[in-house]
Amino acid sequence: MKVAVVGVGAVGSATALSLVERGGTCREIVLVDHNTARADGVASDLRYAAPLSPTVEVRSGGYEDLADAAVIVITAGVNEKAGGATDRSDTKGRLRLLETNAKVFAEIVPQAVAVAPQAVVMVVTDPPDPLADLTRHLAGHNRVFSTGTVIDSLRFRVQLADRLKVRPRDVQAMVVGEHGTSEVLLWSSATVGGIPVTDLLGQHGRPVEDIRREVESDIRYANITIIEGTGASQYGIGAVSARLVEAVLRDERAVLPVAAYSSRHKVTLSLSSVLGAGGVQQMHEPIMAPEEQQALAKSAKALRAAAERAIAIGTT
Repeated sequence: MKVAVVGVGAVGSATALSLVERGGTCREIVLVDHNTARADGVASDLRYAAPLSPTVEVRSGGYEDLADAAVIVITAGVNEKAGGATDRSDTKGRLRLLETNAKVFAEIVPQAVAVAPQAVVMVVTDPPDPLADLTRHLAGHNRVFSTGTVIDSLRFRVQLADRLKVRPRDVQAMVVGEHGTSEVLLWSSATVGGIPVTDLLGQHGRPVEDIRREVESDIRYANITIIEGTGASQYGIGAVSARLVEAVLRDERAVLPVAAYSSRHKVTLSLSSVLGAGGVQQMHEPIMAPEEQQALAKSAKALRAAAERAIAIGTT
């Protein structure tokens, strides 16, 4: 199967590398970028690594080369550093990138969909959730989802595991809502081996509320912390993107907090989503404490406003 990555900056390159390294996920990867020299260079570089993995062909191309792609991964647009979204005190967070990247998507999506009308489209570019709503509007179908809060949920698990001295894979914890400042960490259902995380944290001699504030800050601003050190947050989201492509191509029906359009909330946001062939097949709202439900409603409201703005910008 063919996978296309549109936008070969830091995240697009990391996604392509992760696809190669996963091995067997797809047989062909096409890289498309407005900077054709960059796409050519990244494709050439990855081709020399490809023999270390099961058979996969990596090449650069144009939109015409998206024909028959099963999945189109869109990573094009300005990132937080270039877009001036690295201020921890800015409540807009990634939404500050919306206007610029909505215009980018208005150019990309119609061209991609015209060539590959049956492809599933995965949005990675920030802010991914309102851009996914714009993509649905431009594509004219619902085979669209964003990476949502998968990376946030992984960060939640890692932060808790560090404090509890356990493996992250043994921590069950989820973030829902926006991939952004209004995201909701589901503390009420976070567990390790069936034991509530808050009970375990309470045994560490510090007020649980203090630890919660630290964890939430570390997660909400993880991208900014990474960008301050490296200039771009790319490897974690690149690995996530490749894993999600794999779930679609293998029709895994994997339950992950990716974001898709919710008829209940009337916007694209992250819930417990079943991901397989065609994209998100089902969405379920996890059990939440009353304050978490209220926070999710607030997040959905913010996302609806952002989605309306994205569609207005991307269709004018």
